[in-house]
Amino acid sequence: MGGISLTAFLFWEDLLYGRFWEGELRRQFLKGKSPGRICLPIVETSVGKALPAIKEANRLADLIELRLDYLREPELQPLLKVGEKPFIVTNRRKEEEGKYRGEEKKRLEILQQAVDLGVAYVDVEMRSKRSSLWELIKNKRGTRLVLSWHDFRGTPSPQTMRVLLRGMMRYGAEVIKIVTLARTFEDNLRILSLIPYAREKKQEIVAFGMGEKGKMSRIFAPLMGAAWTYASSDRKRTSAPGQLTAGELREIWERLR
Repeated sequence: MGGISLTAFLFWEDLLYGRFWEGELRRQFLKGKSPGRICLPIVETSVGKALPAIKEANRLADLIELRLDYLREPELQPLLKVGEKPFIVTNRRKEEEGKYRGEEKKRLEILQQAVDLGVAYVDVEMRSKRSSLWELIKNKRGTRLVLSWHDFRGTPSPQTMRVLLRGMMRYGAEVIKIVTLARTFEDNLRILSLIPYAREKKQEIVAFGMGEKGKMSRIFAPLMGAAWTYASSDRKRTSAPGQLTAGELREIWERLR
């Protein structure tokens, strides 16, 4: 079960059923409908390796994240041609555990190229240079913006994260992504509590905890209304600590029915 003990799984299942997961989302899931969407990141270092990875992702995922920061020579057009699912194009900066090492202006210009090519989503960090961020927002056209914020040190208090969420909402992003490091199992509850809060404000959100102790939040986030969760094709191709494979995630969801 993805390295999760049965005892821990049952504990969190019971706790989350009682505290968060209720109403129409739960009823639809128990009827057999998918609990949410899986996004599979492509973390290959060359276009030649990324092409077959995208073809595999077409079969496993609902969305495909192109991590351009992993590519030594990013070429978007050939990659977009083989995709059958919506793309999220990301060019993660090094300050947020990304691989991009070039100029900030160039980093966001690559995302603008993705917008010009009509991708479904671009993911840009809240901590990006403000002038460049606003320029991208102004010119995003039909592409939906994922405004992301990562904390690799821990999980702030629910109150702090709510303030952060409200501040991020001012940018008008279609999806807000807040991801933290789970140092305790209780951190799962803190980060997951953002989902119903955002839904009350009619804001699409992606929220979960990273790390071994954050796996439960990755499982339950879509059940609570998160826009999607992330999974890998196999354990060698994870893009963040604690990431389950798509197969493991679907198996766990099936056991929850």
